[in-house]
Amino acid sequence: MAKELQQISEMESRKVAEASRETEWKQPSFLREMFLGNFRLDLVHPYPLPEQERPEFTAFYNAIREFLRDEVDAVEIDTTGEYPEHVVDGLRKLGAFGMKIPTKYGGLGFTNGEYQKVMMLLGSIDGNLSALLSAHQSIGVPQPLKLFGSDALKKKYLPRCAAGDISAFALTEPQVGSDPARLMTSAERTPEGDYLLNGEKLWCTNGTIAKLLVVMARDPKSKKISAFVVEMGWPGVKVEHRCHFMGLRALANAVISFKNVRVPAENLIGDEGKGLKIALTTLNDGRLSIPNGSVGTAKLCLEICRKWASERVQWGRPVGKHEAVAHLIADMAATTFAMESIASLATAMSDRGGYDIRLEAAACKEWNSARTWEIVDNTMQIRGGRGYETESSLKARGEEPIGVERMMRDYRINKIFEGSSEIMHLFMAREAVDKHLQVAGTMIDPEKSVAEKLSELPKMTAFYGSWYPTRWLGWGQWPRYQEFGENATHLRFVERNTRRLSRQIFHGMLVHQGKLQNKQAFLFRLVDIANELFCIAASVSRAQAMTEAGHPEAANAVELADLFSRNSRRKVVRLFHELWANDDVRKYRVALRVLDGKHAWLEEGALGLQARAEALKPVSVEPSQPDPVPVPKVRPVGTH
Repeated sequence: MAKELQQISEMESRKVAEASRETEWKQPSFLREMFLGNFRLDLVHPYPLPEQERPEFTAFYNAIREFLRDEVDAVEIDTTGEYPEHVVDGLRKLGAFGMKIPTKYGGLGFTNGEYQKVMMLLGSIDGNLSALLSAHQSIGVPQPLKLFGSDALKKKYLPRCAAGDISAFALTEPQVGSDPARLMTSAERTPEGDYLLNGEKLWCTNGTIAKLLVVMARDPKSKKISAFVVEMGWPGVKVEHRCHFMGLRALANAVISFKNVRVPAENLIGDEGKGLKIALTTLNDGRLSIPNGSVGTAKLCLEICRKWASERVQWGRPVGKHEAVAHLIADMAATTFAMESIASLATAMSDRGGYDIRLEAAACKEWNSARTWEIVDNTMQIRGGRGYETESSLKARGEEPIGVERMMRDYRINKIFEGSSEIMHLFMAREAVDKHLQVAGTMIDPEKSVAEKLSELPKMTAFYGSWYPTRWLGWGQWPRYQEFGENATHLRFVERNTRRLSRQIFHGMLVHQGKLQNKQAFLFRLVDIANELFCIAASVSRAQAMTEAGHPEAANAVELADLFSRNSRRKVVRLFHELWANDDVRKYRVALRVLDGKHAWLEEGALGLQARAEALKPVSVEPSQPDPVPVPKVRPVGTH
């Protein structure tokens, strides 16, 4: 198996990834338009402010909020590393496992916006419960069945999921991370028409307590990947190991093996060979759980810092009035406002329909998880030793048990869950250059002949002859957007730099050509610029919508949007500069020398991995032998 994995080339991996992409854009996307140099303010403005809640959702929200407050002891969950039975049963009785499942299947039938409001609440309470419910509903059995399952599969499994049969998602394997070409779990068609499943899956969240799985497996002949509903109780399905982590200590995460597991043909989700597309489409909406939960975490951090920095006095004044801490708190508030602005916007787009949110969901997941990690880190810094001390220890000596230490351990995984920050960057970067690859991809494709490349020149000339000049032409100065008041200048900045971003993408194609796919630092900066511009536009639009609606906090929202935009604009200017003024080549060269062992000398002085491994080796003991009897020396006769 290892040899087969090694033989999979980079080109093959890219082809598999390309085949799994959604290639068409049937609905508008704010970020896709931005990558093309079009600032489509109409796609984010007027900002969709929350509407009046439905009575059935308000009743549920109040009930689960009360349940979480009164019945959930996050310290106990962290200490025992288990989900208490009364908590899981209580969530079942509330219907929490069926929030997104339609009512005709026994679920609560909530909108994505309603569901995400619950995830935001959970993000302020306990990451273990967030992972339990999110993995079940956002990426587990319910979501792919809703989107792609047959009527028979929906009738068979959705009522069970709504009632509390926990589900999990099985994609990752011990040798396979985000590279689907290396997937080794096989699903071979039998003469009887069903499938024979063999393989092993790693890091299946909910795996040790799940009753149902979504399993990705490939046909060993066609190499096509398909998705199946698999029951944990079937013969041949086995939990091999429960994984334990730095945080989320109750996470029911498993290594699961499949040995000759017979899967009925009707348990295929969608069509054969569509497994990765199903997974990616499912994740578009599923990815919104982490950014919304992150907002809940950030809101809690803001409250912790606000209260502590107002009460804690150092050098004669509250620590929050010292400039160094004050700046941290101001940026924390402004960033939280921006995080909520993009997460709520993308969620509303998902509910309203008429949008393709694959890029917006990825941007929310990457940006919010990164910013929340910074906020958690700054909360630790502001709380100082009390942030590093555990809740139990704080309580034992009479202080308020505020769990910043636990929050830090639990939150860190969110930069990895459901697509790491690097994978989100790569995904967005691929879409950023998509139009250019359609138009000029032949010119940089090493597999295309000279004749094929020359035949594409007329198409390229026609597109770029009109597109490129217009990326320079446009009015991004006063008085445009003056109806946005003092924040109009930020929208003008976004408009100008949207056109600039598209030019830099094109220039990168010209300079790097076929090597662009390997210029990840360059591509990541482009994505970071787009994300910042997206956040500015959403924040300003939200503040304006609150102003026009007469919201009592409108003036405060305008202030936060302004501060965030100022910070973000400086970051954008720096990123644009670093596109072409950087040490990327030098860093890559040094990294290769490190990997080759040229700088292993720098590791001297540490107790390295080899020494540790040797210390852990079992000591071989020879069979015991009786001590030898000493033989006395005898002096020969006649000697002295």
